[in-house]
Amino acid sequence: MSSSGVEQGVVVADSEPPRGNRSRYAFACAILASMTSIILGYDIGVMSGASIFIKDDLKLSDVQLEILMGILNIYSLIGSGAAGRTSDWIGRRFTIVLAGAFFFCGALLMGFATNYPFIMVGRFVAGIGVGYAMMIAPVYTAEVAPASSRGFLSSFPEIFINIGILLGYVSNYFFSKLPEHLGWRFMLGVGAVPSVFLAIGVLAMPESPRWLVLQGRLGDAFKVLDKTSNTKEEAISRLNDIKRAAGIPDDMTDDVIVVPNKKSAGKGVWKDLLVRPTPSVRHILIACLGIHFAQQASGIDAVVLYSPTIFSKAGLKSKNDQLLATVAVGVVKTLFIVVGTCVVDRFGRRALLLTSMGGMFLSLTALGTSLTVIDRNPGQTLKWAIGLAVTTVMTFVATFSIGAGPVTWVYCSEIFPVRLRAQGASLGVMLNRLMSGIIGMTFLSLSKGLTIGGAFLLFAGVAAAAWVFFFTFLPETRGMPLEEMESLFGSYTANKKKHSVNKDNEVVDEQ
Repeated sequence: MSSSGVEQGVVVADSEPPRGNRSRYAFACAILASMTSIILGYDIGVMSGASIFIKDDLKLSDVQLEILMGILNIYSLIGSGAAGRTSDWIGRRFTIVLAGAFFFCGALLMGFATNYPFIMVGRFVAGIGVGYAMMIAPVYTAEVAPASSRGFLSSFPEIFINIGILLGYVSNYFFSKLPEHLGWRFMLGVGAVPSVFLAIGVLAMPESPRWLVLQGRLGDAFKVLDKTSNTKEEAISRLNDIKRAAGIPDDMTDDVIVVPNKKSAGKGVWKDLLVRPTPSVRHILIACLGIHFAQQASGIDAVVLYSPTIFSKAGLKSKNDQLLATVAVGVVKTLFIVVGTCVVDRFGRRALLLTSMGGMFLSLTALGTSLTVIDRNPGQTLKWAIGLAVTTVMTFVATFSIGAGPVTWVYCSEIFPVRLRAQGASLGVMLNRLMSGIIGMTFLSLSKGLTIGGAFLLFAGVAAAAWVFFFTFLPETRGMPLEEMESLFGSYTANKKKHSVNKDNEVVDEQ
């Protein structure tokens, strides 16, 4: 794309929708990319209630049940590990299609399952889709969105996960009215339906401009940036920033170029990430892995997957009451995710993470204490303890959802340098899914070993340690262009005095 090529791109842009519609275009792209997250959320949520009926119908032991619940996340490590290389090879957009295909096949297999091994095969296929989806949706959205709204748009995958979880809970409630052997199969099988809409919707999505630049397709990249930027000047500036980050000289301006030392297929990336990282890349990797570990090790999936069990231990005896309370958890979680998404670009990533983790610590401490009191007083109806347990489950998911839920994905999708982003983000997703799988596969056993109250007090200890880690190691990234993000890292501190953000969401250097 010669300098005249950029000018031609600008002229073409004049015939496209007015500038006021550009943010809507990025908004639409983020929604389409996040459709994979609805499917993922539905699978997580629906298993919470379906497990009650699967256990009775297939005569499963507690160990078999918790393996079934948590194994999806272990299987997802395959998808997470392959997602970075795959998305660099075939592009972000078609990686989303691939994730949808795995979801579709997995849902059908689980819906038609006749025994435990059969349903485990379905979990395996769906798990690979989970790994792909959890990495690619936030990365794609971060790469398409302008800096001014990147936090808001990059939170969409987490919002859609929670919408999916809520839909799964609602599905549990309504399909539970069917005969036991049919109800759980319908709960799982209908998860294939959204995959069809995803495959159709992805046809309307553009490819990530950063991936296009790495392929040498500067003309195509500019067209996407022009549609998603607030001004023409911003589109040109974003293109130049991406070129510099990718190591493309400024004088290479043709529509299609040969990228110098092209590493678009991921060659050398693992070495730069793990073997010989720069101080800033090492700090970024520690931050990414730390935040993903904290998100899951603080126990959110124990609540999401085992809400009916927790409410049973808290004193709600009927399955109908347990499922209704679980639906309430889904509603609270979804509402507060929306709140967190709306304020992430206003208050910043760091403030929301610290507020969220502090609230989670208090909620987990109160929940663990109330469940311990109930457990030690069998045969008594302690209304205050039951009320406190149910309330603190709600406050836990609410405080998780305003910060640790959405910000984890926003933060880790934006901090890596462009050439390392896909693989770096996939490492974070792999750890996230590994911890989620461990929690899901051990919670029932952990509850028996420590008591259910002791398990949540353990999660509270993790939340306290996570708060200290966030305060010490994570710098604020709000408003920073992706190509300049690396400058915030390297000293292994939060660098709170190095940068600040003004009222226009612009990062200014205070030194």
